[in-house]
Amino acid sequence: MRSGSACGGRQGRQGAPVLSLFRDSEDGFTTVAVAVALLLSLSLVFSAAAAGWVASRSSEVQRVADATALAGENAVAAFSTVVQVVDACSLSLGLAGVVVLGAGIVTSCVPGLTATGARLCSAGGRILDARGSFVRSAAEGIERLEATLPLLVVANSASCAAANSNGGISYMGCALPFPLTSESDFSALEREVDDGGMSELSEEMREASAAAEDAARRADEALLRGWTADCGSSLYCLRERADTLASLPSTENPHYASVESWSFGAPLLRARAYYAARLAAECPEGQGVEELTDSACRRAFYEYALDEVLHGSYVEMIDGSVRVDLPSLPRNTDETRSTELYTRQTWPCTTEDQARTLHCSTECPGAQGEPAGMASLRQLESGEVGSCEVCHMDVGDLGRVAAASTSINNGFEYHWRLIVDASRDYARARSELMAAEERARGLAEQGEESFSQALEQLSVTRPTVCPPGAWGCVSVVARSDGKTVPTELTRAFLSSAELPAGAAVSAAVLAPDEATEENNVLSSFFDSLVASGSALGGAADGVLDLWGSLLMGYGSAYGGVAEAGSEFLDGLDGVLGGSVGSWLRERLKDAFHAVGIEPVDMRLRKPVLTNTQDVLGKSGFNQTELRELVERLPDAPTIFDFAREVGVMLSDQTGGGIFTVAELTIPGTSISIPLTIDLSGLGDAA
Repeated sequence: MRSGSACGGRQGRQGAPVLSLFRDSEDGFTTVAVAVALLLSLSLVFSAAAAGWVASRSSEVQRVADATALAGENAVAAFSTVVQVVDACSLSLGLAGVVVLGAGIVTSCVPGLTATGARLCSAGGRILDARGSFVRSAAEGIERLEATLPLLVVANSASCAAANSNGGISYMGCALPFPLTSESDFSALEREVDDGGMSELSEEMREASAAAEDAARRADEALLRGWTADCGSSLYCLRERADTLASLPSTENPHYASVESWSFGAPLLRARAYYAARLAAECPEGQGVEELTDSACRRAFYEYALDEVLHGSYVEMIDGSVRVDLPSLPRNTDETRSTELYTRQTWPCTTEDQARTLHCSTECPGAQGEPAGMASLRQLESGEVGSCEVCHMDVGDLGRVAAASTSINNGFEYHWRLIVDASRDYARARSELMAAEERARGLAEQGEESFSQALEQLSVTRPTVCPPGAWGCVSVVARSDGKTVPTELTRAFLSSAELPAGAAVSAAVLAPDEATEENNVLSSFFDSLVASGSALGGAADGVLDLWGSLLMGYGSAYGGVAEAGSEFLDGLDGVLGGSVGSWLRERLKDAFHAVGIEPVDMRLRKPVLTNTQDVLGKSGFNQTELRELVERLPDAPTIFDFAREVGVMLSDQTGGGIFTVAELTIPGTSISIPLTIDLSGLGDAA
């Protein structure tokens, strides 16, 4: 007995004629079975290929939308870079002008450098004028460029979408900037820089410096004349006369080898020692009344001169001023009458013939009567006392003592008078020098204040850049009419099919590129300007180098400004320590560090993809409105159709082609270079 169905056996199989089409009598596959299997396999393979093609081309619209959004935001990035370069030029030009003006007032304080100060102040003023012209043209150019930015965004993105059309599939669309209108504030860029009257201050400083220079020259000349009269002459001088006439020791009669080690105090001490020695040694040089009279006159003169020089003074003050009081001695009879020699009652009198009579000395042979006290030469000339008939003493005798030694160069008083005259010229010149330096210091303080105010004007907040597209760009890209799936290989297995029309949206925003934190965009910009300006040479190189340093220091702001400005001021030749110019230079360098200009983020911005809603949320749009926008897109939209649907009015205020943003004058030169942007592709994209 067997179990199971009979169909499972050979006899059952023989009763199934349908299966026999696929299995032969030896239990193998028939040709029909193999053919059917191949047909099914090929159908599945080509069906899968068609499905993959459809899936691939369907998703490609999103990739194009992403590229379109990035292309639109690229225009915003380019605009931001333009504004950054313009702001850097504006700030650095203003700083360069202020620094050069500061250098001008520093050098204007220094006698001998006033001509340099005038040139620097003129250069600084021209730089600020150039900055004013630049910012005015730049402000207008940037505003026009910003007004055209929506068109640039739409045109650039539409060109990108169209460029991705291939394989018989065309794409249409563009990116729209958000915000739709500008929210930028360029008022800081347009703010004028007031030099605070530094040019006028510099002119006043140059006048004060010229007065100081003239006073210093006259003081030096007077000092040299005094030294020459005291101990600098090779033949006769005060030291030599004191040695010859009074035999003073070297301790009381020192020699000064140079004017640098000498002062007017030296001849004053020398004169004190000289007159004391001459007074102590004075006696008649021979017999007779005439010799007695001459000796009495010399003694009277030496006593008077010693008293005068003992009351003389020479003091050097801590502030650099001097007090010089060297007494003048009479050199003739008329000048003797104006001194105490004429009024002092130092001459002995006797009663002769019942009249009071004045004598040169009590030893005068004519003094026979009773002593009658002392009298002056003025009393003699006024008739209050009589003249001695023997010595005939009068003011003329006394005047001849001074005249003899003052009129010729072998007299001590001759050189003393030269020293006194030089000392008075010296004191007058030093007084005028101190007054001029005090005026210069006051002007320097005003200059420092004006300099700091000018820097503060430049340290205000930089321009606020929020152009259309600052929040991001949203792209809408549509795939046109359906495309038939390729049927070259599948025609025998599948019926024809079409890739349906489709659309996609994407969004891009600007993000800082960390790799460009140390970017050299301004360095390259500066190098190109210098190349355009050709060789400058001369003093302009220093000004151009200063501007280049300030331009490159734009990113670090106060750090770069302080370093570049300080180096420029330190490079000023002839500004010696202790001078008003040196003091002002240090104060200006301190002002650089105190100004506190905010550093600028110099990283370049690059477009990156983001969530569409992040951009739309800031602008008040939502996903529903976006879908409605996609649904109402026209069949053959232009970039203006896309923009019009969301209320963006596109306009071209640049005229296309080569657009000049501003005219930049290179500091230190008269060369003006246009800063241009090539917008020639704008019309084609539109």
